[in-house]
Amino acid sequence: MAEAISAALPTRDQVVPSRKRVKLPPWLEVAKPRLIPLLLATTLGGMALTEGWPLSSPRLVCTLGGGALASAAAGVLNCLWEQDLDSRMARTSGRALPSGRLSPTSAFIGAIACTLAAAMLLVSGVNCLAAGLSLLGLCSYVLLYTALLKPRTTQNIVIGGVAGAIPPLVGAAAATGHVGLGGWWLFALVMVWTPAHFWALALLLREDYRAVGIPMLPVVKGPVVTARAIRRYGWATVLLSGFGVLALPTGGVFYGMMLLPFNGRLIQMVQRLSVDPDSLTAAKGLFRWSILYLFGICLLLILSRTDLASGFDQHVMFGLQQLPLV
Repeated sequence: MAEAISAALPTRDQVVPSRKRVKLPPWLEVAKPRLIPLLLATTLGGMALTEGWPLSSPRLVCTLGGGALASAAAGVLNCLWEQDLDSRMARTSGRALPSGRLSPTSAFIGAIACTLAAAMLLVSGVNCLAAGLSLLGLCSYVLLYTALLKPRTTQNIVIGGVAGAIPPLVGAAAATGHVGLGGWWLFALVMVWTPAHFWALALLLREDYRAVGIPMLPVVKGPVVTARAIRRYGWATVLLSGFGVLALPTGGVFYGMMLLPFNGRLIQMVQRLSVDPDSLTAAKGLFRWSILYLFGICLLLILSRTDLASGFDQHVMFGLQQLPLV
């Protein structure tokens, strides 16, 4: 019976179709390059929330390059730590390390090289704070989430989500040399966004996690409890996202108005899953939209710092001042 259920559930390849079409070289596969663009987007979002925006081209390139290298190193170390686990799951047994297409020694050397390159690039081209935060993100992902929390608690992604929330702090530090309230706001937003995003994927892959004893929330508590938790974090994400109006140095009104359809769609997807927690279609839809949602938030933050957005804010404020007092 369990085998029939497992066979009926989609694999990660089916959840993310691009994985079926693109076969990466082993050395690139272990770096998990598909995760990097979203991390860099939140880095840019952290920059846009500061008075230091826009950054000079050299500093921008060094920040994004260093962040990409640190993320790649974290991905490789994650694959090294979990290679035995991956070898026991059908959907991951063909990965570079468990399949033998890449040796652990080569992967480890690559991870160390990426880490050193990231540190050198960030220290020399940005500042020590940005470099330190990037290395903190790497350590959080590998040690806090992968090694400590993931195999032990259903709240692994809630606490371990700190690793994915650090890039906005890196961006803010790169722009100004310190982390202001705007950077901490985006850090908090990514933290509360992460559980709903990840648990939607975990609903799709819960039998894989069950097979190897990973206590993801859908495995331990089931789809109904997971859908309720996703709804709570979804609403928290929507509420917290509104504070970007205050966190932005300029363009807050523009951001607030453009944010409405993003939040409306997120709530719609969350509610759809709440009505039918066993729906794989609803879980897949929420997982995909949550990725677009965070990309959209970061894009709105950048657009809000343009002259066009500032002019829009001024027109709105002028219009409000002309309204007759009751």
